[in-house]
Amino acid sequence: MPVSFITRFAPSPTGYLHLGHAYSALSAFEAAKAARGRLILRIEDIDQTRCKPEFEAAILEDLAWLGVEWKGPVRRQSDHMADYRAALDRLISRGLCYRCFKTRSEILDEIARAPHLAPSGPEGPAYVGAPLEAAEEAAMIASGAPFAWRFSMARAAEALGGFDGLHFIEEDLDGSSPRRVAATPAMFGDVVLGRKDSGASYHLASVHDDALAGVTHVIRGEDLAPAAHLHAVLYAMLGEPAPIYRHHRLITDETGRRLAKRDKAATLRSLREAGMTASDIRRMLGFND
Repeated sequence: MPVSFITRFAPSPTGYLHLGHAYSALSAFEAAKAARGRLILRIEDIDQTRCKPEFEAAILEDLAWLGVEWKGPVRRQSDHMADYRAALDRLISRGLCYRCFKTRSEILDEIARAPHLAPSGPEGPAYVGAPLEAAEEAAMIASGAPFAWRFSMARAAEALGGFDGLHFIEEDLDGSSPRRVAATPAMFGDVVLGRKDSGASYHLASVHDDALAGVTHVIRGEDLAPAAHLHAVLYAMLGEPAPIYRHHRLITDETGRRLAKRDKAATLRSLREAGMTASDIRRMLGFND
């Protein structure tokens, strides 16, 4: 019998899980249980310079200790780079991506000269570029110059007849109050989806994997809520249905600062070593034992 509710927890193994991760994992796990659905686990380790095997092992250990259960094998993104390249190639073949040969410093210099051309977006300046003329691009390619594949918001809008009809569904954390949210992906500018000699960005890999797994509900922190706007257009361009989103509050420290992996005192490992139980953690975060 098909499962009508599939969600996921998708941490990056760049450090130990902390209370914020625990809240997110438990929110997804409890939602799946309530809907008699399925939680899947994905390790988002595309950034091989920061991701470490010991942190991946710790993620599995911490989740098991916390009582979070998932279905099926764990998907490790670094094992599927060819899949993301194929998705990128689909977008390239439709003329939705262009090669950008500008370095980060060149882009920042360009923005500094005309800041109004790159307003602040969710991930920094919303840079908008354009492909080079064919002869100039061919010369740059022949020279071996590095480049990034940027997603053209202008071409995407053209393909969709504008973004006015683009939307996604947002619910409260308990699944109530579904509402239609108008997607405004242009606030990201022409985001980088891949590079010459490396795989896809977080955005493309995440959308690809959620679609592949049939994820119906994405449950994550409210800091990632803006990404739903960008992902809406990527789903549309890849011909995949967008999931329903639930964005939860963030766990903060006593000063109100959002927890990060550098906050070692709040890691599940340190709390466990200090004598706290999984039940203590669940109750601390507002979940029934």
